[in-house]
Amino acid sequence: MSRHRPPLKKLRPALRREVERQARLGRAVRLMFQDEGRFGLLGSPRRCWAPRGMRPVIGARLVRQFTYAFAAVSPHDGVMDSLILPWVNPQTMSMFLQEVAVRHACEFIVMVMDRAGWHVAGDLVVPENMRLLFLPPYSPELNPAEHLWKALREECFANTVFASMDAVQNALAAGLRTMEDNPHRTQSLTGFKWITSTSLKAK
Repeated sequence: MSRHRPPLKKLRPALRREVERQARLGRAVRLMFQDEGRFGLLGSPRRCWAPRGMRPVIGARLVRQFTYAFAAVSPHDGVMDSLILPWVNPQTMSMFLQEVAVRHACEFIVMVMDRAGWHVAGDLVVPENMRLLFLPPYSPELNPAEHLWKALREECFANTVFASMDAVQNALAAGLRTMEDNPHRTQSLTGFKWITSTSLKAK
């Protein structure tokens, strides 16, 4: 039996019910999955090519300074929204949700995320055109947004030594812009079949 099946038995019906409920109300529905990634000066050594007989030397810094990328992706069409913010808490999460809501003001957003403390905080502000749904516990593999961070780290951060946090943020911003500008690629990373088979229209 697939390890995905037990958590999917809880999430998928709830997801379908919410999408269909909003669609019956005449709302255009956008299904999105959200996550945060931490990026900083701490080195990220990765495998790399080297000529036979040579051992590559990879630099790395051990400085623990970080910034955070917030992202939400629509697996149906690859549309992605992102912000870089200095920390994660209910206030920055509220800022990100508001930004997504403004970018999709004519749609109702069903936003799926994990139960991080800042996602369920009492002072989190959820926009009127958005409903939050939460992933089952201990099932990060169900969140396609996780794949964004893996690709970003491999393409923009692996085996790279940054001189400063400004350089980190510049690389992060460039990588996020590239992803936002290429929805076809982003859809290929996040378009899990169990998600894209969920209709966004009322039955």
